[in-house]
Amino acid sequence: MRIFLAYQKIFCAFLGIVLSTLALGENRMHVRPVAVVAQPKDVTLIAGVPDAGIFSYELVGGEFEYLVQKGDSLTSIGARLGVEPSTLARMNKIKRNSLLYPGKRLQIENRHIVPERLTDGLLINLPQRLLYYFGSGTLIAHYPVGLGSWAWPTPTGSFNVLDIQENKVWYVPKSIQEEMRREGKPVRAQVPPGSENPLGKFWIGLSLPAIGIHGTNAPASVYHFQSHGCIRLHPDDIAALVQRVRKNMQGKIIYAPVLLARISDGRIFLEVNRDVYRKNSDPLSVVEHLARTQGLTAMIDWEKVREVIQLKDGVAREVGLHTPVPLGETQ
Repeated sequence: MRIFLAYQKIFCAFLGIVLSTLALGENRMHVRPVAVVAQPKDVTLIAGVPDAGIFSYELVGGEFEYLVQKGDSLTSIGARLGVEPSTLARMNKIKRNSLLYPGKRLQIENRHIVPERLTDGLLINLPQRLLYYFGSGTLIAHYPVGLGSWAWPTPTGSFNVLDIQENKVWYVPKSIQEEMRREGKPVRAQVPPGSENPLGKFWIGLSLPAIGIHGTNAPASVYHFQSHGCIRLHPDDIAALVQRVRKNMQGKIIYAPVLLARISDGRIFLEVNRDVYRKNSDPLSVVEHLARTQGLTAMIDWEKVREVIQLKDGVAREVGLHTPVPLGETQ
């Protein structure tokens, strides 16, 4: 009798999956499968979840002053520099919806941890919303990117660049046409090049299914999770990137919300990003594991770690406990 009940439960579960899949219908055909990516170096598996945490030795960005230009907002500045608008507001002790006047000076902190160093190619870490371009083993440039929403997540995986196009026509997938219809928007099968085309001026096709890297006609949407899975850059950044990218160039997309780094002067930094796609659970466990494997547990101020985890604002902050000891030296 117990064996019969066990088989009955398995059959019901299988039947439920089949019926749920059929119920998705055509309007979900554009949902992208999440590809499996080989683990990059220094990536640690936490509780069986890939890309949970990364240990690194390199930072980008820093602290500087920004002079507000006409038409700027916290959203547009954050999109350009890779900082959350709410973080900008907190850094400058102003309200999130504050109007900015030209000439105002803002304090910016946009330090990030580089997940890993490639020989050549592109690296995108989804929680960071950053694209890194490497050449000859050197990090040449990094750009803020806009990514897929929670309902349309950008997939992870290794890829090759298939093509590079200028002024590409956007052929609207049927699933997005259906979304337009549900939202009461005009339904379009294609959008020609121009100001209404969400692909912007340049398109970089990838071997991953149904997504690419492109510009945008809405620059303030960069550094947000708002797309249908594609990777969008500011118009100036995509124009610079297409001059560097070539056909068949390799790249990878990873998902690592938590990054710990010890740089050459011995300082230790922690960056914690929002787990937008809800793939991981406990950032503190990830940090503890990374610190333990690198022999840094006693060198870290764990109260600072908890503060960074609480913020989850994607800014790398120093969490070292003692006077920094340069790499290769001992206390």
